[in-house]
Amino acid sequence: MTSLKTLFLSVVSSGILLSASAMPTTASAAAVEPIRLAIAEFLDVQNKGLPGQASYSIGAINTSGLPDDCRNLNVSMDANARPWGKTHVNVRCTEGSSWNLYIPVDIHVLVNYVVSARPLTAGQIISATDLRQRQGDLAALPQGILTDRAQAIGQISRTALPADRPLRADMLRQPLVVTQGQNVKVVSQGANFQVSSDGRALNNAATGQVVQVRLSSGQVLSGIAQKDGTVAIAY
Repeated sequence: MTSLKTLFLSVVSSGILLSASAMPTTASAAAVEPIRLAIAEFLDVQNKGLPGQASYSIGAINTSGLPDDCRNLNVSMDANARPWGKTHVNVRCTEGSSWNLYIPVDIHVLVNYVVSARPLTAGQIISATDLRQRQGDLAALPQGILTDRAQAIGQISRTALPADRPLRADMLRQPLVVTQGQNVKVVSQGANFQVSSDGRALNNAATGQVVQVRLSSGQVLSGIAQKDGTVAIAY
């Protein structure tokens, strides 16, 4: 009886050992540090094109379930992703394994931005003395904020604005160089010819905008308003 019991335990033990040796091993998770370094290198290059002093933090990287045999990492940012603030990057393994990870990143950009130095009235042409600069994080500022006073000088305020108001591009407009009913010179130009004629503007236009002109013959042409108030037509 004892010998049978010993034989039974031996067989069971062998079975356990065989079963354990036959079980597949679980692949270790992909290393986090190479992924973090690849993201950092990508952001260092990307942030050089930002309009101020950039800094960033990289969020949690969860590699559980990913194989550890990746030999090349590609980091990118979606075309519609914000270039600053709370956004994300896409990390893709391109050699060895094949997987994608979206990693959160937080990008801060310290910039000088433009504010009104005094109250502005609607229709006021803005001069350098109407402006001053402040410093702040671009991620916390409104979309379209102006970062250079030259972007506002000579522009016209669309509405009345209080002092210390951060200025956005949509708060301003270009001054009109052509007004409706104004007599204008139309310059038509093509290969080896240039013809000038006079007409009357049918609409208001700032530099670079389309203006329609009725010539003395009654013909109506469309051209581009120039800074000097002429209308250019290219053929």
